[in-house]
Amino acid sequence: MTTTHEHAAPEAWAARIRAVGLRVTPRRVALLEALVEHPHSTVDEVHARASTAVPHLTKQAVYVSLGDFQHHGLVRRIDPPNSPARYETRTDDNHHHLVCDNCGIIVDVDCSVGAAPCLHPAADAGFEVQLAEVTYRGLCADCLAERNAARQPNQTTPSTPTEEQE
Repeated sequence: MTTTHEHAAPEAWAARIRAVGLRVTPRRVALLEALVEHPHSTVDEVHARASTAVPHLTKQAVYVSLGDFQHHGLVRRIDPPNSPARYETRTDDNHHHLVCDNCGIIVDVDCSVGAAPCLHPAADAGFEVQLAEVTYRGLCADCLAERNAARQPNQTTPSTPTEEQE
């Protein structure tokens, strides 16, 4: 069963921060809460959201904290194509991502068959695989509908031919 930390209370984040050996600070809790509310955020987005709760928050502090969180398994960094790095708090499973090539939306998707089937490559070259990252790219439902609507022929009613057309 997959568990996520999407609705963890600040006290729960404090306990998780302590459990990995980091000191609990308002900045760290605010950064994790910003990621819970807006998964797949960039550093700039996390900074903008958390700075409302933490005065004088610097972007460098966000980079350092996210790096610490990633190192300790509190966040996962994803690197979608043509996008800055993004971060999420869903770390305890081997989920993947759907990325829209048009609007850039990112959606979590569970492994399609069984429990983490992507951890068993056809040839592992002696590696002990611990994580597989799969990114499915295409168009999201909204962009697909927009594209299909744009491709539809003009649905206006035919006009009566003019004298010049006859």
